[in-house]
Amino acid sequence: MRLLLVEDDAELGRRLSDRLRGADFAVDLATCRADGEAWPDLDKIAAIVLDLSLPDGDGIELLRHWRAAGVATPVIILTARGSWQDKVEGLNAGADDFVVKPVRFEELLARLNAQFRRHGGQRDNRLEAGGLVLDPLARSVELDGAPVALSRQEFRLLHLFMRRAGQVLPQADILEHLYELESERELNTVEVLVGRLRRKIGRERIVTLRGLGYRFGR
Repeated sequence: MRLLLVEDDAELGRRLSDRLRGADFAVDLATCRADGEAWPDLDKIAAIVLDLSLPDGDGIELLRHWRAAGVATPVIILTARGSWQDKVEGLNAGADDFVVKPVRFEELLARLNAQFRRHGGQRDNRLEAGGLVLDPLARSVELDGAPVALSRQEFRLLHLFMRRAGQVLPQADILEHLYELESERELNTVEVLVGRLRRKIGRERIVTLRGLGYRFGR
């Protein structure tokens, strides 16, 4: 399942992204309001975690921009601003929940899951590419209508490839996405994982660009 985290604090963004990935989410990170406004596929995001204090504007205004544009993705505000006025303003602007920092990760996870239960039946988060269908909610993959059995890491890798179809993904970026611990990040691990995935979905779908990385095609 895919999340967008809008957080300008680099260290907090990295730590929270790692914890969320450890809970089997795919996490994209935006560090400013401009990035959030220009994000290309919010309709494919399961939920947004939004900080209010951004370097180029207020998160409330970003939230109003999304809602005015018709973005229905659930938004959880995660901020150090905890006055009742801030909460009222955030909820009136279209937030689905309001959480004050610091917060235990387990509570944030529970609030995310509550939003998925509330909104899950109203959204289609499936990704499709030439007969290949990945459903992040059901954690299932089908190829030409037949189920494909993938390991946890194979599923996460395919999810990443399909979200970034057509883009070149360096091995270092793939390692950052798949493994939280530095000790687990070895480049040959990616090569082995890509090889296993190719055998299950078709070699031609994943192109190796020597010295650059991999590109998933349709």
